[in-house]
Amino acid sequence: MDDKIIIYQVFTRLFGNHGRDRAHRDTPNVRGGTVAENGVGKFADFTPEALRYIRDLGATHVWYTGVIEHSTCTPYPGIGCAASPEGVVKGRAGSPYAIRDYYNVDPDLALDPVERMAEFEALVARTHRAGLKVLMDFVPNHVARDYRGTSRPPGVRNLGEDDWRDWHFRRDNNFYYCVGEPFRPQLDAKGYEEFPARATGNDCFSPSPGVNDWYETVKLNYGVDYCGGRVKHFSPVPDTWLKMKDILLFWASKGVDGFRCDMAEMVPVEFWHWAIAEVKGLYPQMLFIAEVYNPALYRSYLYNGGFDFLYDKVGMYDTLRSVMCGGAAREITRAWQATDDIRMHMLRFLENHDEQRIASRQFADDARAGRAAMAVAAHLNAAPVMIYFAQELGERAAFAEGFSGDDGRTSIFDYWRMDNIARLIKGSFTDKCLDTDESALLDCYRRLLGLGRECDALRRGEMYDLTWLNEGCGTYDTARQFAWLRHTAAEVVLCVANFSPDGVNIKVNIGQHAFDAVGLVPRSAVEAADLMTGAKRIVTLSPDKPLEVYVGGQDVMFLKLR
Repeated sequence: MDDKIIIYQVFTRLFGNHGRDRAHRDTPNVRGGTVAENGVGKFADFTPEALRYIRDLGATHVWYTGVIEHSTCTPYPGIGCAASPEGVVKGRAGSPYAIRDYYNVDPDLALDPVERMAEFEALVARTHRAGLKVLMDFVPNHVARDYRGTSRPPGVRNLGEDDWRDWHFRRDNNFYYCVGEPFRPQLDAKGYEEFPARATGNDCFSPSPGVNDWYETVKLNYGVDYCGGRVKHFSPVPDTWLKMKDILLFWASKGVDGFRCDMAEMVPVEFWHWAIAEVKGLYPQMLFIAEVYNPALYRSYLYNGGFDFLYDKVGMYDTLRSVMCGGAAREITRAWQATDDIRMHMLRFLENHDEQRIASRQFADDARAGRAAMAVAAHLNAAPVMIYFAQELGERAAFAEGFSGDDGRTSIFDYWRMDNIARLIKGSFTDKCLDTDESALLDCYRRLLGLGRECDALRRGEMYDLTWLNEGCGTYDTARQFAWLRHTAAEVVLCVANFSPDGVNIKVNIGQHAFDAVGLVPRSAVEAADLMTGAKRIVTLSPDKPLEVYVGGQDVMFLKLR
């Protein structure tokens, strides 16, 4: 049986940044600093040792975020890469979602920018040797305003090269145009000119995007006339479809195992139906993960679009965040029921590059608050789960790095060194350079995620929610605790997550219906093992008598009953 999918998302330029490009490794970060001042991580920093650390954490896949060449204020004249105009770059390092060349990797990430693609290919091979699969971003909805595409293969036409710019919309144009109007954003574009203005990536069809628009990007045209009643022009296949398919196949040929598709819901589902089939026709095992936030679109992007997995953001993430901040744990039931028919396609997480860190003051202000929630996200059922690098160390994101203010997120726009990751590297990916709290949290994540590999019931078993049997019974507080069973024919595990900061003795009713559903037989003197600690205890299994357990504050227990 295949492993449960556990994705370790890593922001590539930050992970290995332990000061290589600075004269003094221990000098403080400079807010809004240059690459020379703050340094930058490299593909080479994902050594066999680093990849072993990720694998030992329980991961099956690494999502290398920010790999494709994007707009930046850093010039690389030796390879003909000029700095992008500052007025259309967010931060000094730039947004990894403002793609400047779909056919190359970011020179920041290479020891030798001339050999940057070879270094990426070596990373893919190294990751595979470590027993991990490679995911990368595919950004289909928009490109950087200064998109250049100079690395495209011979014979490939550049985006916009053949556009009719005196038409707002034309099926085979790659962009949308504000005919006869210059680009005049509501901020200083600093040396950047564009005529006619092109529509902005967040479906802003004005020549004057605001500061909260994705002004640094340009919307791609997939054959939908947004200003003409949203009429679809999909036959024959629009030119943008063909170009995007070729880009997907280019990266698939590099050994990539899957794509996380940025803002997939802003691209018509008909394109995905066509493109995913084209790619899987040549690479049948390729994974496609969709960033979709509208629950009304979930099933369409799965069944009509062909995606393997969807973000479970508006649903389980929002619910777990609420519970961590004082909301009722019983709402978890409502969250999983909303997508139960597609449960194996929902990718769960508590952190990613868009969300605030659990330990930040803007969220829970304590990394320990994530332990119970992570247990639910990871092991409520057999669906895939993702963690964001340094989540396992309790990263607080307590800085204003530059373009990214003090917002509880790890910046995707700025050059920065993360202290906990730097110490992890210094300690050769052991906990010898971590503090006590970091070390304890890392150990918890290792054990928690490792269960997805070690325990068959948690890896592939079915789920039985015990909330309905305990609501209003006074056996435990369904506002602060959540209990469920995971089971196969051979194994049954009782899972209890405690969201209270205080440890509690909990009496969990496992009624006759649950006994019948999971195949439990009433017995006394049963030896049960706590999978998190290894401790064993003798319990009585009865549908008429609650099973009493102790769960620490903001902690979890997995008690193997069979």
